[in-house]
Amino acid sequence: MNILVCVKQVPDPVEIKFNSETASLIRACAANIVNPFDKYALELALQLKEKHGGEVTVLTMGPPQAVDALKECYAMGADKIVLASDSLFEGGDTLATSYALFCAIKKTGEFDLILYGKQAIDGNTAQVGPQVAERLGVAQATCATGIELADDKVLVAREQDDCQEIIEVKMPALVTVAKLAVEPRNPNIRRKIAANKIEMPVISAADLEGIDAARLGLTGSAVKVKKMFAPPVRGAGIKIENETADNAVKALVDYLSNAKAI
Repeated sequence: MNILVCVKQVPDPVEIKFNSETASLIRACAANIVNPFDKYALELALQLKEKHGGEVTVLTMGPPQAVDALKECYAMGADKIVLASDSLFEGGDTLATSYALFCAIKKTGEFDLILYGKQAIDGNTAQVGPQVAERLGVAQATCATGIELADDKVLVAREQDDCQEIIEVKMPALVTVAKLAVEPRNPNIRRKIAANKIEMPVISAADLEGIDAARLGLTGSAVKVKKMFAPPVRGAGIKIENETADNAVKALVDYLSNAKAI
């Protein structure tokens, strides 16, 4: 069982800032973390490896500092880590990003199962995983909260409002992972030390035979961001406190009426 987990290094949302003139995130001013949903995907991959055997490879695309995210994944238990990094990959929308990742995955090897987090918290599009699956021509399922293997099939659990849905897809398959019932494991101290010495492949655009540079980065993006701004700060709300529900409802109606909202 060969499993690939694709992760993304994202700015910590607590510290994130943006440049309104260039309509881009100021990543240098924020600490970088592994996208939380991607860590759930890695945890699920490691559980499958422990149960069924095999190997877990982690791939990320990003600037050189994204190696820190890969080292954390290695410390959690990944067997191999791979970085795809090139200035031609920068600034791409999901269309260009999925194309670059598709090419990098083909270069990295063949896999029975590819896992993504359901979405990245810096963009929240939830598009890259499904787009990569389409490019690879493999079956896909999204928002998994659990996975079981049955012969050459993957049984994907998805939580619905009133039930749990089970989807069966044939391998090779790509599955995006939502929040699990268990939290991702902590990095192992010994593996953290070993991660600093591990030989890690770095894939550039020049390494990807037949890649079309016009489909990468900003040039290959169908979406152009024209404006970026913070939402206006809202004022404090009011709290209606009464001894009975009837009095609370009357007070609310009076307030809305006086405000000419009703």
